[in-house]
Amino acid sequence: MNRRRFLSTTAGAVMSGGVVLAAEESSRDEQARTSGARQSTPIALSTYSLWRFHNEPLRDIHRCIDIASDMGFDGVELLLYQIEQNTLLSNAAMQQIKRHAFRLGLPLCGMSTHQGFVTPDREARQRNIDLTIGQIETCYQLGIPTMRVNTGRWGTSRNFDELMKNRGIEPPLAGYTDEDAFPWVIDSFERCLPTAEKCGVVLGLENHWGLGLTPEGVLRIVDAVDSPWLQVTLDTGNFLENPYDKLEQLAPHAAFVQAKTYYGGGQWYEIDIDYTRVAAMLRRHNYRGCISLEFEGMEDYRTAIPKSLSLLRQAFSIS
Repeated sequence: MNRRRFLSTTAGAVMSGGVVLAAEESSRDEQARTSGARQSTPIALSTYSLWRFHNEPLRDIHRCIDIASDMGFDGVELLLYQIEQNTLLSNAAMQQIKRHAFRLGLPLCGMSTHQGFVTPDREARQRNIDLTIGQIETCYQLGIPTMRVNTGRWGTSRNFDELMKNRGIEPPLAGYTDEDAFPWVIDSFERCLPTAEKCGVVLGLENHWGLGLTPEGVLRIVDAVDSPWLQVTLDTGNFLENPYDKLEQLAPHAAFVQAKTYYGGGQWYEIDIDYTRVAAMLRRHNYRGCISLEFEGMEDYRTAIPKSLSLLRQAFSIS
């Protein structure tokens, strides 16, 4: 076969393969449309989208739930830090939050928490293990099925602005490397799993900073723990280079998805995310869970969040 014929044949095969994949996806979508199955993905509002602006009226979690309802979201993801700052975490207070959301027909579908296991200090790691176990029990009391967790980070950046300036990369503590930290993090999550299983709360390790900066780092931890109770919270805005290839690596393990938008420009950075492409990728991996909006732009939330919801509705609908 000469070179011209080889290239022609190869190109034809590639095009044919693409047509077959597109046809298969179209067939699956058509089956969903005609089978009675729901034809769109539920879109939730993360209260982080409101709290992050530090607007005093938006610190109240009940107000955030009302906004999510008024704007037409299908659920709410809570930022635990926001509740801790404004509500005594008594059982009565948590049940009032759950009742409020239930009355509006909005499931509390997720909760974002903070913890840090990237430290050689054994006692500090234990404090964070105890903290995480308490957070799992809070999810259980609120009826929340999944909880975002982090590895934590070295803490060698002066502040978060410096960390963002360095694109999430920071040096380890003197005398240590990331290789030292992976066993700390793996062991810490393993110690949290009995409570997660007992409470029925899936931990979702986010592709965030620290050891979760890369898909390889996230998967190293998830694969080592090897439990259905530790999966991935997939954040569309935390891979600053080659995001689609990296998201694809984590998609098979996704228990929850956070979708970022940046109307008005990002505070630290912004990524032009093709959500139609992301939605197709998640469908290929049979993701059927919620998409939680994390708005990180500088535009007024009253206009930016409805635009974000419309964008996500269009991208994740198969009708």
